[in-house]
Amino acid sequence: MVEETTLNLVKELVEGSAERKFSESVDLAINLKNLDMSQPKNRVDEEIILPNGLGKSLKIAVFAKGEVGLNAKDAGSDYVLTEEDIKELGEDKSKARSLANECDFFISEVQYMPLIGKTLGAILGPRGKMPVPLTPDKNVADLINSTKNSIRIRSKDRLTFHVAIGRRDMDVEKLAENIETVLSRVEHSLEKGKHNLKSVYVTTTMGKSVRLV
Repeated sequence: MVEETTLNLVKELVEGSAERKFSESVDLAINLKNLDMSQPKNRVDEEIILPNGLGKSLKIAVFAKGEVGLNAKDAGSDYVLTEEDIKELGEDKSKARSLANECDFFISEVQYMPLIGKTLGAILGPRGKMPVPLTPDKNVADLINSTKNSIRIRSKDRLTFHVAIGRRDMDVEKLAENIETVLSRVEHSLEKGKHNLKSVYVTTTMGKSVRLV
């Protein structure tokens, strides 16, 4: 059950923003305080499964071969890439950057992780898109399905950062639940929890913003 305050603020945001000819993103603008962001331990770097997804289709690429590759394709992976593809992307940086920008998430069988780190790490790493390792105990279809509802929050060395939590045309209660899930994880990752939060705003792509914290 979401907090009534969160629900009312989301309603205020959605109802107070003009209609657009496209589906707007709903984002959180998170501002931290009393933290030295030059220290990696103070940075936020979390992968969060949203209870209600993002309200849009995410593109996923899987580095795999054989049966795992076939299962990944059947589960809805947009790309299934082999060892040869990894080497080719490593030699064609423009193609690698294009793929990194197009896809939201990457998954890889563990045996390819060292090669990916060596050939594509400089491109995927800064974008926060290094592959999720597919260990032998995990099912690729399950991982793809959970990843489709995941977001990655990375503050890097900044006190202010943004994260998408849904689309404006989603049910307001589902948006509110996504917001509370994200804020809970962010607070738990901070040294002093909510006391390290200076402010949090909810905003749409081109609309107004409302202060939540």
